[in-house]
Amino acid sequence: MNILEYENYYEDKNHVDMVFPYNTYLCSIPLDFSEVPLHWHEEIEIIYVKKGKGCITVDFRQYVVKAPTIVLIIPGQLHCIEQMDECSMEYENILFHPNILLPKRNDSSSTDFLLPLLKGTITVPTVFTPVYPYYQDLAAPIDACDEINRTKPQGYELFIKSQLYQLLFILNNRCRNLSKPIKSKRTLDKMKLVLKYVENNYMEHISIADIADVAGFSESHFMRYFKETMGTSFVDYLKDYRLTMAARLLVTSDAAILNIASEVGFDNLSYFNRAFKKRYGMTPSQYRNSL
Repeated sequence: MNILEYENYYEDKNHVDMVFPYNTYLCSIPLDFSEVPLHWHEEIEIIYVKKGKGCITVDFRQYVVKAPTIVLIIPGQLHCIEQMDECSMEYENILFHPNILLPKRNDSSSTDFLLPLLKGTITVPTVFTPVYPYYQDLAAPIDACDEINRTKPQGYELFIKSQLYQLLFILNNRCRNLSKPIKSKRTLDKMKLVLKYVENNYMEHISIADIADVAGFSESHFMRYFKETMGTSFVDYLKDYRLTMAARLLVTSDAAILNIASEVGFDNLSYFNRAFKKRYGMTPSQYRNSL
């Protein structure tokens, strides 16, 4: 998996094969990366924690998760994955487009559950652990998909679709309406616009006036809104995002540190080095050599 592609906020590049939009990735934090920044996409995502412990945030609610845990991400939900203290976490990342399950002409299975789930008019829990009554029922179809995906025999796509329908049946029959949205849709939609703008422009100069205009707020209103929603100032958030992208480039490319600093939006190498060391506890060169 291309880590930089995966970690962009709204990922325009496809995660999944459009012929059969279902893919799985095995990931490890911090071996592969220390965090997956806040982002959103149009696929359904299942984060299946297999070993260790970490933090997963969905629509601004943080969950401390440990193996075994299943986390369900609905299309459009803002989410990120972070290392917790010095813990490691190994997980399977499963991504599939909901179109794989939607008929060309809607029937009751889509209009009664799947479409309302995708639109957010009905809800299900986000996190499932073994103490949850139907955890094994949810884990079974995921495990079955993993098993057949190893060899991909003739017609395996039909089997995977059948198991995904089984998963949806469990969610619909036993889990629906057991959780409520944490943030208003308007708050989430505004933040999506902001994050997409950062994704596309973080390497350029971004002023408060620029980003406030994207959200449709005055500068003072935007700064207050961002601080209240994200828990940090936009200036600090943008700096941290640029440092995250720099860290990825340090381990995925051989580019000079000066070039990396410039590519992610820092026009002063000394400031970049100081900011990087403050965030990661080591210089960019040390970080590159440590992994």
